Amino acid sequence: MPVIALLAAGVYLADQHWPFRYRNVHPLLEQVFASRITVSDYHRIYFPHPGFVAKGLTLRRNSVPGLPPIGSTEDLIVQGSWLDLLLFSRHIRLVDVKGLHIVIPPVGSKENREDFPAGSSVDFSGPSTTVEELYIHDAALDIMRVNGGKYTFPIRQLIMRGVQKGQAVPYFVDMQNASPTGHIQATGRFGPLVATNLGSTHVSGTFTFTQVNLSGIGELRGMLSANGHFTGALSAIEAYATAEAPDFAVNKGRPIAVHGSAQCTVNALNGNTVLHEIKGTLGDTTVSAAGTVAGTPNAPKATDLDLTVTRGRAQDLLHPFLEDRPPIAGVVSLKAHAHLTPQQNHAKFLQRLSVDGGFHLPDERVNDPAKEKTLTEFSERAQVSKHPVTNPAIEAEDSPPLDVLSSLEGQVKIRDGVVSTRWLTFSLPGASVNLNGSYNLSSGNVHLVGNLKMDSDISHVTTGFKSLLLKPLIPFFKKDNAGANIPIAITGGPNDYKVSQNLLHKK
Repeated sequence: MPVIALLAAGVYLADQHWPFRYRNVHPLLEQVFASRITVSDYHRIYFPHPGFVAKGLTLRRNSVPGLPPIGSTEDLIVQGSWLDLLLFSRHIRLVDVKGLHIVIPPVGSKENREDFPAGSSVDFSGPSTTVEELYIHDAALDIMRVNGGKYTFPIRQLIMRGVQKGQAVPYFVDMQNASPTGHIQATGRFGPLVATNLGSTHVSGTFTFTQVNLSGIGELRGMLSANGHFTGALSAIEAYATAEAPDFAVNKGRPIAVHGSAQCTVNALNGNTVLHEIKGTLGDTTVSAAGTVAGTPNAPKATDLDLTVTRGRAQDLLHPFLEDRPPIAGVVSLKAHAHLTPQQNHAKFLQRLSVDGGFHLPDERVNDPAKEKTLTEFSERAQVSKHPVTNPAIEAEDSPPLDVLSSLEGQVKIRDGVVSTRWLTFSLPGASVNLNGSYNLSSGNVHLVGNLKMDSDISHVTTGFKSLLLKPLIPFFKKDNAGANIPIAITGGPNDYKVSQNLLHKK
């Protein structure tokens, strides 16, 4: 009997102080979600844990007429514990949210200003009642875009523990990125929230970003995976990451393995990023970079990078851009500045990319054996022999022809997928070429004009009857008693490139 009486007294006291009446719960929900909430269905639960179930929640940030709700949920379960209830402890064991859907209006829009006015961060400082575990699953976050459309972030689960105003909380999130698509998992600590200065709120953790489909970024191709760690205030998060893409390519280029690392500072309030150091490796070539990803709050971000390659391989750099085998190979050094305009109006990657820089290939060779043989033979003819050999048979035996090594350097720029140069220099033993013109990265079409300078006269570039016909023209192609100086043009497209004389200096 005493036990029954004690139990009855406990039940009576619990009922008198039952915390899960709607009039008590409603303010708690509005604290947790920092919104004005309406509920379509509500009922209490008693076993195995006391609490309630609510369905069809609608979230609004304010009561301004005509503004759409910013969110909704399918189901909400809140559980306490009988011990806390009997001890009158203000403590929530679990808040379980299923099907939460949050919609953030476009930055700068009237809806955004009304829903998130200056100073509204104080609303998100957390509940005064401790929530032991906040579990959000099967959720989605939609960020509406200024020019229409939206970025959708499906959230498989978000778990936060010890949620209370003024406290740092550990978290775990498993979600999909909007663009480029990919799987994100992160764990760490957040807070305590500084409501009066949101940017000084601390966050830290580790993350993985896998199954990243690069085709969501213009004309890039390949799958990327990355992992890293981060720490700092929301306005200046220091992050370090490593990444790899085994099949990176641009447009119809040939895939190549790429891996690298990055150190950066991210402003989580506006998305602006300072890239302190990026190192990326394509094949056996390392590209170093530094720069920024920045823009105004009302517009997508632009990217600026300063790129450096020291003694890399030309074929590695060309590989991901070209459908066929890179036409040249050899050691290359370059410095360039790249600018990628914001992604908008469905512009393709090469339309958004602009590059200004210079490069130097001191020992370049042609990958096509037939073209290499032609260049070698031309080089031999273009040179003026300083040590005549009287016996051609001995010359052929003692001095077998070797593949010619040439050099290539110049200043280039890229605009709308077209590479253009005002001073491209190509040289090989006995000859050099200065060219101006352009090369289309998408079509492969080329149009270059310039001058071919040789140590020998023009008759040495051909033999037999053609050589005899050219001998009268030697004075017209000689300059300062040196070898021939011949205007040329390089034109055509893939598998149909032509080198011809350009006597009229056509541009």
